[in-house]
Amino acid sequence: MNIPVTFRKMKFEDIDQILEIEREAFLTPWTRAAFEGELKDNHFAQYYVAVAGQKVAGYCGMWVILDEAHITNIAIRANYRGKKIGEALLRFMMAMGGVHGAKRITLEVRVSNSVARQLYYKLGFEDSGIRKGYYTDNNEDALIMWADLPSDINTAAEERNTDRYAGS
Repeated sequence: MNIPVTFRKMKFEDIDQILEIEREAFLTPWTRAAFEGELKDNHFAQYYVAVAGQKVAGYCGMWVILDEAHITNIAIRANYRGKKIGEALLRFMMAMGGVHGAKRITLEVRVSNSVARQLYYKLGFEDSGIRKGYYTDNNEDALIMWADLPSDINTAAEERNTDRYAGS
């Protein structure tokens, strides 16, 4: 089944839906105040949502500092998982990182999250270290991963302008 998805900047009005996704996806979800702070006060932050119809299907945030981008969080609503929306959203964010001047991108992922890790490997991320006890809910380690971003700014801009996606 194809699900048309549009990517756009996250708005304050999206936070209620984002919090629903957070509760579905994470044992220790971010708070409303955390998202409000990211949108209002963090000039490094770039947050985008994947919208299907009138519903936020997923979201992703990153900080772009100098020539590096750091994915802070990414999550897809439970009933939209497995439809390649997460992959499309992460590809979009990688392109946006390039548009904003980043040359490399990093993230942390639970060592037990094999589904996410396979996606990250598919998109060119490589293991670069472990953060011991990074996740406070169960003291699980985080795998640190890095990927190079497109060096051709025109390629990144083309990705950015392709903001519609039909999941399969």
